[in-house]
Amino acid sequence: MTLLTVLDVLLMIVGGAGVIYQGVCIVMSLFAKPVRFPEAPMTTRYAVLISARNEENVIGNLIDSIRAQTYPSDLIDIWLVADNCTDHTADVVRARGCHVVERHNLEQVGKGYALSYLLTHMMDIGVADDYDAYFVFDADNKLDKHYFEEMNKAFCSGFRILTSYRNSVNLADNWVSSGSALWFIRESRFLSNSRMILGSSCHVGGTGFMFSREIMKRNKGWKFHLLTEDLEFTMDSILHGDRVGYCGTAILYDEQPVTFAQSWRQRLRWSKGFLQVFRYYGPALLKRAVRERDFSCIDFTLMLCPFTVLGVIRMLMGILFAALGFVSWSSQVQSLAGWSSGIVTSVLGLMALAALTIIVERDQIGATNKELLAYVLSFPIYMLSYVPISFQAIFAKAQWKPITHKG
Repeated sequence: MTLLTVLDVLLMIVGGAGVIYQGVCIVMSLFAKPVRFPEAPMTTRYAVLISARNEENVIGNLIDSIRAQTYPSDLIDIWLVADNCTDHTADVVRARGCHVVERHNLEQVGKGYALSYLLTHMMDIGVADDYDAYFVFDADNKLDKHYFEEMNKAFCSGFRILTSYRNSVNLADNWVSSGSALWFIRESRFLSNSRMILGSSCHVGGTGFMFSREIMKRNKGWKFHLLTEDLEFTMDSILHGDRVGYCGTAILYDEQPVTFAQSWRQRLRWSKGFLQVFRYYGPALLKRAVRERDFSCIDFTLMLCPFTVLGVIRMLMGILFAALGFVSWSSQVQSLAGWSSGIVTSVLGLMALAALTIIVERDQIGATNKELLAYVLSFPIYMLSYVPISFQAIFAKAQWKPITHKG
């Protein structure tokens, strides 16, 4: 068996396992009863952590939605770090009676560093221990009025880390925002939901998650600074034996990018962050999967696996081996043809996945049937653009850059 054959088999096995697992999750989510949490006393004290950079246009909407919760407002304190702001974000938040910490550091840029600064400040002034748990939101978010009440039920059920249902405020803007929104809705409905049913761990998705005071103390605040700090936090928690829970009845609304350039830049950072997390946590995940028979580690190893990197390596080796005469050019052309047919199959599968997401979650999606049909057809374009993005991420030095929100 040649080295190229080994790579082909590896890609086939890992890719096939990922597809089969996704299929099982979809079927399970459609037919199994979702996890529901019992009623719980609303006595837990929470801190809301928000990192904002020039978000004066939207931050008020988030604060208003937090203040309008069915959960007692006197048990929710809002803490915002105004991170390298040049607008009036800090003034807007102070005027609404929230805690504001201003940060100015153009060398350590990103949400992870901002959260570290905020939690460290709270520990230094002796207020961090006043809270039982901490929520993390982005400035452009809006919350369903029952959000805290539902998350409190899950927290009181014993979960120390939780994520929630992620919807969008602007799915119907265009094909770019719809692609991103459908992806997150799909993840909530078909992945996080099924992982809860399986007893596996979910992962937090950048916003709309919470962690307990015990987790905060273990991490000495917030210690995650890779480009995808949320994914890094998830992997570190799983390696500590934590199970990240999901509360599907707690609904958060996020604002998605509306231009392809913005979406490309955002997903380039995510793709680079995935590579970083795989580099630092991949070996440890595999080791724990074997030693502890931890299915969550297998799950996330599949999710983090850099298929694009392996595909590029396979392609370059095929060209090199053919040029040196070790294999024939025709065999490599046949391999390329096989990949092309796989792409066609992927396009059809992605269209079916988008359609299924819309059908199952129709009540949660604000768009006309005509718009939804167009978004089903455009969803594969959005997803296939991840191929060049992932390729660029191998070589690019992606950095965190703010995205302007309109509110």
